[in-house]
Amino acid sequence: MSRRKELSFENKDYYYQIALNITYYRRKAGLTQEQLAEKSDISRSFLSAIEAPNMIKVFSLEVLFRLAKALEVEPARLLERNQ
Repeated sequence: MSRRKELSFENKDYYYQIALNITYYRRKAGLTQEQLAEKSDISRSFLSAIEAPNMIKVFSLEVLFRLAKALEVEPARLLERNQ
């Protein structure tokens, strides 16, 4: 029997900052959500949920790496605090 661990909201500020960083670099690159999603091989609705400031969308490191590659930035840039 496996239990799924519930998301802790103690890290919500980190998710929020990552979302802001993704949005920042996407706009800096002149990409729409649709274009970045296509380059990252994820759906536009999934990217929209990741970028949404009013929700926390959990995603894998694989998705983070794909987004960073598509944005032509190091993955660490997406994890930085205070752009």
